[in-house]
Amino acid sequence: MPNDPGPPDSRHEHASALERLVAEQRAPLTRYAARLLGDPDRARDVAQDVFIKLLVQPAAAVDGHAIEWLFTVCRHRSFDILRKEGRMKPWEHEQLETLPAAEPPPAQAAEAAEAKAALLRLVSGLPPKQQEAVRLKFQNGFSYKEIARITDSSVSAVGFLIHTALARLRREWVLQQP
Repeated sequence: MPNDPGPPDSRHEHASALERLVAEQRAPLTRYAARLLGDPDRARDVAQDVFIKLLVQPAAAVDGHAIEWLFTVCRHRSFDILRKEGRMKPWEHEQLETLPAAEPPPAQAAEAAEAKAALLRLVSGLPPKQQEAVRLKFQNGFSYKEIARITDSSVSAVGFLIHTALARLRREWVLQQP
């Protein structure tokens, strides 16, 4: 997404691609920022800042990994805000899902909704780094390598976090079942 997209036809394609990217990633990026910040309003501001930064990036900075770039910049911006406020703290149980997802209409059965809520409660009980890795993997669909770059960790560390988190979630899930 370069700041000088080239000839007029290329500019139109660039604008269309940028519009699609914003439309597809606004809600997931805002939810991610809201989880980090604990404030949906500031999360929307952070997401907007990230998209503005994207506009001025040279093509080479984001070529082929724009979504990963968005989440990385969002994470850094959110942590900058928390550091400035001295409010960096672990996620609370109440911060499950404060923003609605832009997903299909609620055609799910009540049982599926209850299972999802129970699973989200279990995820919220994980240590913060495990929570972040699990959410990036399963809610946002990032690969281990992408998560490693977003969180500034090694791929093996991400694998360990996710493996450990899933083992704990399985144990706790079994204990909850009637």
